[in-house]
Amino acid sequence: MTDTTVARLRWRCRRGTRELDALVGWWLDTRYAQANAALQAAFADLLEVQDPDLWNWLVGRETATRADWQLIVDEIRRRDRV
Repeated sequence: MTDTTVARLRWRCRRGTRELDALVGWWLDTRYAQANAALQAAFADLLEVQDPDLWNWLVGRETATRADWQLIVDEIRRRDRV
């Protein structure tokens, strides 16, 4: 993981709403460095998802279309409960 990689991901975490920015930014700040390479790649892919779909997953209205994305979504949803 390089500073350039994280900077690019941070830019991609800028979404259409502050809420989405905060939620995906939290995962980047607190979980990305400890995640294995496969989960890091899944997070990068997740940032390509359209905002309405991502929002529906994060608020629990729908389930992510990939299992690795759902792991990330679940961690974000639990962030205030631990």
